Amino acid sequence: MYKQKLFALFSVCLLGACACGGAADSAQEGEKNMNILANLSSNPMAGNFDLKRRTVRLNSGYEMPLAGLGTYALADKTCESSVLALLAAGGRLIDTASFYGNEESVGRAVRKSGVPREEIFVITKLYPTQFARAEEAIEQALQKLDIGYIDLLLLHHPGRGDVKAYKALEKAVAQGKVRSIGLSNWYIKELREFLPQVSVKPALVQNEIHPYYQDTEVVKYIQSLGITVQGWFPFGGRGHTGRMFSDGTVASIARAHGKTPAQVILRWNLQRGISVIPGSSNPAHIRENLQIFDFELTEEEMKQMAALDRHEKHEWY
Repeated sequence: MYKQKLFALFSVCLLGACACGGAADSAQEGEKNMNILANLSSNPMAGNFDLKRRTVRLNSGYEMPLAGLGTYALADKTCESSVLALLAAGGRLIDTASFYGNEESVGRAVRKSGVPREEIFVITKLYPTQFARAEEAIEQALQKLDIGYIDLLLLHHPGRGDVKAYKALEKAVAQGKVRSIGLSNWYIKELREFLPQVSVKPALVQNEIHPYYQDTEVVKYIQSLGITVQGWFPFGGRGHTGRMFSDGTVASIARAHGKTPAQVILRWNLQRGISVIPGSSNPAHIRENLQIFDFELTEEEMKQMAALDRHEKHEWY
């Protein structure tokens, strides 16, 4: 109980510190936050899903919504309107990246939405071509988003200079510019080589995960480290979604619950302890993808979903 109270106290302090104004105050409080993050990264509570609150507590001490919107391939006004649709539907988690070229669109939507900034959780990423000038790239992301701070900043995938770039992310946390940091497209081998070289444990690792590529060994390994797992391409990615939605097992489970195949797949991820960021520009689908907290797959249905794994990866990284 004492540890739980202490963890809660640290979380409140961390949230309050990052909200303070002024460059000097931000830097001073950021330094304190760095120590808190280091201590919390080994906390056994970190990574716990709360399906009632629809959030997961990251090992950085911050809460992140479990389900949101991926913005890959959404450009300009389409991206902006999609993010606004998500926020209007009650969603609060948005994933973008420098590589997507839509950080400015995401930022505009956040500012236009009328939703308090502190309720919204924005993820962005640095691409390997930016690793050599990571500090400059972080400033560019902050300027393009123009939302005050970045909730979670990831390295997009392994590349030359990734350790040095990650240390720039750590510095951004200490400066109060970024709240949590992590990785995307890192697997067991990469993590074993990478983690001993950095000071702050990643709060999250984001990888390709869907029924045909469940990556169970990697998911369990990451979770065993107290790191939250998030899956991109939960429906298999463009060119594969129709096949996945028409899969007999998925369709049968969907009928049994009065849900869509998309909702079944997303719920299956949540029950594995995996956060989801499905992409869509269709407001109806965006709303549908958030309506996954009012039903539960049975143990037998989870086994049926597990049996769909084909180790079929759809992207190279």
